Order: sequence, then structure tokens, then C-alpha cells
Amino acid sequence: MRRLRYHPGVRRLVQTVRLHPGRWIQPLFVHDKGAEKKPIASMPGQFQLSPDHLVEEAEQAMELGLGGVILFGIPSRKDESGCDALDENGVICRAVRRIKQAVPDLLTVTDLCFCEYTDHGHCGRLGYAGTQPTVDNDATLDLLGRQAVLHARAGADVIAPSGMMDGMVAAIRGALDAAGFIHVPIMSYSAKYAGPFYGPFRDAAESAPQFGDRRSYQMDPAAAAEQALREVELDLAEGADIVMVKPALAYLDVIRQVRDRFPGVPLAAYNVSGEYSMVMAAAAAGWIDGPATIREILTSIHRAGADIIITYWAKEAARWVSGIDGGRLGS
Repeated sequence: MRRLRYHPGVRRLVQTVRLHPGRWIQPLFVHDKGAEKKPIASMPGQFQLSPDHLVEEAEQAMELGLGGVILFGIPSRKDESGCDALDENGVICRAVRRIKQAVPDLLTVTDLCFCEYTDHGHCGRLGYAGTQPTVDNDATLDLLGRQAVLHARAGADVIAPSGMMDGMVAAIRGALDAAGFIHVPIMSYSAKYAGPFYGPFRDAAESAPQFGDRRSYQMDPAAAAEQALREVELDLAEGADIVMVKPALAYLDVIRQVRDRFPGVPLAAYNVSGEYSMVMAAAAAGWIDGPATIREILTSIHRAGADIIITYWAKEAARWVSGIDGGRLGS
């Protein structure tokens, strides 16, 4: 086997995983609280962006050849119903229109959920399971459909529902088709696990649950991987065009099983905020080689079977692949 490793040219010749910016999507957080670009303390190098700064980021993504951006909104006012999510002039609809005016060819994905817009931080309309408040799954489906149509009208190219509501893909597909958006694909967060890896994201999106947690509607990390396969199968039957596993690193085994079970289905993985922040903190302390670690992480996610990676390192990794910035971290 060493004969396939002794020479850099031979190693390149037999590599099967190739890092390419066109397979990466950059998450962006947009707010409507003024003109500031606000650093996110728990995610070094990431920001809450005003609409003007959002356009700058979108232009950079286009120049670097990224596969696209995915938008998360932070409204100036949150309420129990998440009304901003159902407003055609809400933060995300306005953000999509700005991007499409400035960079019309950039693939623009919108995260579709309510946790960023509700004051309670949960992913839909509240109801009760006995005496315990929880998300009313069925009452949330119509709202998701309405939200999806607003995003599509604003110019979103792909809709990405992330709340793990049962039946959400069918509801969104039906709403999009009825509104004439039969061409707009759905990238579903099909296997999204509840757990601690989302902590920095919740700081960024100001979306931490104000009571309880999301374990009643997101997946149990200790459940059999076959549950993820069932979730993916259900979403595909309802009309999902792309499926996703989230988080990525702790669930490489699930990514591999989804790839094997559903060959030919486009598969995304979300390299989430906790994974990002751990590496950034260790690199800042000098404990690891940040750029080398990031390359290995992205390689491992692709090797497990992901076609598409949503990652906060998309821009930096694209610069490295293109030979820009010499592998600096935090540029």
C-alpha cells in the first residue's frame, strides 16, 4: 500500500475526495436592528449582519464560487406567534430581495422555521401535551407552508425546513405548488438531532428555548440510526429533493447509512456551530493547526457520503482551495 503513498503526485492521483467550493454553503445571519455588523462572541469570525453587510457577504460568496448561502433571520421584535416569519416585509424576505437585486445568480437558500422569530424559542405554534407546553405539530404545518411561499415570492431558490415537524415537507410542497412555485426544491433537515452542538448558533440567532428543550420533536442522539433512515424515507415520499443530516461530525455514521440506503439522492450535512467553535477555540489557543483540521473535517464529511456541506468555514476553505490568503484562519 505504501507504493500508493510515497509520492505526492501518486497520492493526488488516487484521491477520491476532492474539496470544491461549489459543494459548500455559507450560513449567514441577518438582522434588522440597524446598520451594524455585530460579532458573535461564541463564534469567532461570524457576525450578525445588517442588510448592507449581508450583500457584501453574498458578493464574496459569489466571487469565491461557493455553492450558495443559507439565511437565518433575527427580527427586531419577537412574539409568541413569530409574526415576522409570516410578513412579506419581514427580515428574511427583505434579505432575499436585497441579495437577488445585487447578486441574482447566487443560489440563495432560506432556513424555514419559527424558533428565530418566537419569543419562546420553539419551532412552531405552541400547544400542550397533557399539562406540558410543546409545539403543536399540525397547527404549525400551515404556517410553514405560508412562510415558504413568502420566501419563494421574495426570490429564494431553495427552501430548507429545519423544525422537524412531522409532515412538514408535504405541507410545504403543497403550498409551493399551489402558489405556482413547482420549480423550487426543498432541502429538508430530515435527520436533525437534539443536543448541545447548537449552543453557539442559538447565541447567534437569539433562539434558545425559553422553557424545556426540543427533544420532543428533534431526534434522540441515542436512538438507532434506522430512525434517521425512516425520517429520510418519509421526507422523500413527501417530496423532499435534498435531504440533510445535522450535526455532521457526531453523525458521520448516519450520513454513511443514508448515502448507502438512498443512492442518487442529494445528501447535505450541516457542520454546525458547536463543531465550528470548538475548532476555532483550540486553534486560537495554539493546540491544533486550524486550517489543517478544517480541511480534514470537510474531507471526512464528504468521505462519509455528503454531497453538500453547510459550513461556517465555506469562505475560508474556498480561499485555501483557490490558493488565496495562504491558509490563514479567521480571514
